[in-house]
Amino acid sequence: MAITVKITDILSLTHDVKRFKTEKPDGYTFIPGQATEIAINKEGWKEEKRPFTFTSLPDDDHLEFVIKSYRDHDGVTKHIEDLLEGDEFIIDDPWGAIQYKGKGVFIAGGAGITPFISILRDLSAKGELDGNKLIFGNKTGKDVLMESFFHDLLGEDFISILDKEKVEGHAYGLVNMEFLKNTIQDFSQEFYVCGPEAMVESVSDFLKHLGAKPEGITFEE
Repeated sequence: MAITVKITDILSLTHDVKRFKTEKPDGYTFIPGQATEIAINKEGWKEEKRPFTFTSLPDDDHLEFVIKSYRDHDGVTKHIEDLLEGDEFIIDDPWGAIQYKGKGVFIAGGAGITPFISILRDLSAKGELDGNKLIFGNKTGKDVLMESFFHDLLGEDFISILDKEKVEGHAYGLVNMEFLKNTIQDFSQEFYVCGPEAMVESVSDFLKHLGAKPEGITFEE
């Protein structure tokens, strides 16, 4: 079901990430963590659909998406970056694999953070955030999306790790076996993993080696 929605607000979050707010169609709803296919409502781009996660809450009066632009190739995200308020997206029905199943550890790499924004916001709104932890891996400090938001939300349960530079207040290195072993005490809880494919595979393997139940690891296929 293709629906056209107008972009009502655009905000730059980092050097290559913007937040887009759009109109919300009547009766349109989703579960936190879900995504939809989006195309740009312009000639030549209407059929070029890409998946993006909702970062708003289901009850909000608008839809919101946090979108990273890859400027090195002439694709959809490069053109999304140039859109202005009043331009339009074409969206489909919601879908998605990452849904909250209980307290645990969220592990995100780069733009893989987006499904967790809505889930953590939703838990916060319900007063059910306690006991959840977020590990967020990026290359450099300037790549860390919504850092103050996660600090405010989770306090010490937010851990940012960088693999290309050392910055105070951030761990340094990769989300590898040793890091997970030192950071997580309980491997019987739920784990939610989202990011580049290679990272999702390696982190899922590390977690299983450390005792996590395979059915306790939720990741975006």
